[in-house]
Amino acid sequence: MQTTESLKRRMKSAGDLLSVVKTMKALAAVSIRQYQRAVDSLRDYNRTVEMGLQIVLKERMGATMHRKDTKMKRLGVIIFGSDQGLCGQLNDQISVFTLDYIKNSGVKKENRKVLSIGARVADYMEDAGQSVDELMGTPSSTAGITPLVQEIIMVIDEWHFRNNIDHFLLFYNEYVTGATYHPHMLQLLPVNMDWLTQLARKKWDSKSLPIFRMDGDRIFSSLIREYLFVSLYRAFAESLASENASRLASMQNAEKNIEEQLVELHVQFHRTRQMTITEELLDIVAGFEALQEQTG
Repeated sequence: MQTTESLKRRMKSAGDLLSVVKTMKALAAVSIRQYQRAVDSLRDYNRTVEMGLQIVLKERMGATMHRKDTKMKRLGVIIFGSDQGLCGQLNDQISVFTLDYIKNSGVKKENRKVLSIGARVADYMEDAGQSVDELMGTPSSTAGITPLVQEIIMVIDEWHFRNNIDHFLLFYNEYVTGATYHPHMLQLLPVNMDWLTQLARKKWDSKSLPIFRMDGDRIFSSLIREYLFVSLYRAFAESLASENASRLASMQNAEKNIEEQLVELHVQFHRTRQMTITEELLDIVAGFEALQEQTG
C-alpha cells in the first residue's frame, strides 16, 4: 500500500503537470486566434486580386478563357502538417486524405513529387510508401509564413521547368471552429478555369470600369503570382490554426484526465491517512492495555 508521503509526491507531480497542460491549452487558444486573424486579413487582399483578374479577364476573354484543361500527367503535391507533437490525429488525417487522393489521380509514383511542410507529416507519408522530395519546417508565428511562401513558389518554379510538373495540389487542414478542423484540397496550378470564367462574367460593382495600359499577359501573370501567394499563405494559416485546434483538444482531454487522477489521489491520500491514524490509535490503546495488565 502507498504511504501518505508517496501519495503527496504523486499529487504534487500531477499538480505540476496540470499547470503545464493549462499553459499549453491557453497558448493553443491564443495561437488559433492569431492565425484566424491572418486568414481574415487575407480576405480584403484576395478581393483586390480577384478584382484585378476580373478586369483583365473581361478584356481578354478570348485569349485566356479558351485554354483547355490539361490532363494531369506529372503531379506536384504540397502537404501541410506539423513539426511538433501533441496534436492528435492532425498529421495522420491529412496524410490519409492526401494519399487516397493521389492514388486515385491516376498519376504513377515516379511522376509525383512531394513537398512536405512539417517533419511529422513527412514521416507519415514515407511510412505509407510515398517518398518526400522536399521538406520545410513550420513557422512559429505569422511572421515566418511569408518567407516560406516565397520558398515554396521557388520550388514550384523549379519543379515546373526542370521536372515538367503540370499540376500542383495543396493539401492542408482547414480550421472550422473551437477544436475542430477538416482536411482540404486546393488545385493551385493550373488555375481553375471555371473560377476564371466566373470572375470574367461577374458583374462589376460600380458603373466606372477600370482600364489598364500595361501588357495584358504581364498583368495577368503578376496577378496569378499574387493568387499563388494568397493561396499558400492561407494554407499555412489554416493548417497552423488546425494544428493548435488539435493541440487544444489534446490538452483539454489531458486536463480532464489529470483532474480525475488528482481527485482519485486525494481520496487515496485521505483514506491512507485515516488508516494510518487509526492504526496509531489502536497501537496506543494496545500499549495502554498492556501497561495496565503489567501494573495490575
